[in-house]
Amino acid sequence: MQAMLLFAQPSGRTGAAANLAAWTAYMDAMRTAGVMRGGQRLAAPDAATTLRLKDGVRHVQDGPYADSPEQLGGFVVIEVPDMAAAVEWAARCPGAIDGAVEIRPLLPPPA
Repeated sequence: MQAMLLFAQPSGRTGAAANLAAWTAYMDAMRTAGVMRGGQRLAAPDAATTLRLKDGVRHVQDGPYADSPEQLGGFVVIEVPDMAAAVEWAARCPGAIDGAVEIRPLLPPPA
C-alpha cells in the first residue's frame, strides 16, 4: 500500500540542529529501507495562501487554511505492506514527539 505521512508541528517551532539531524536520520532510514517514494518540507504557514470559491467568486486569504496550534510542516509518500507497517514508520518520526503524524492511505488513480 502507498500512504502519505503528513507531519504536523507546533506553530513557531524552530529548526534546531539536533532536530535537523534527527529528521535527516529518519529520512535516510526510509530511503535505505526502500519505502520512501517522495516527499517535501513545506514553507512556514505565514507563506501560505488559501483560496475559496463562493458562488463563483474567488476569496483569497493570506495564511493557512486553519489557524491551529499545529501546522502542516511536510509530508512523505511511502510504500509498505500494510497499515501496521505505516504506523511503525510514523512512530519513528522525530516530529511525533511534540507534533503529530497523520497516516493517509493513497487511493489508486481514477479509471
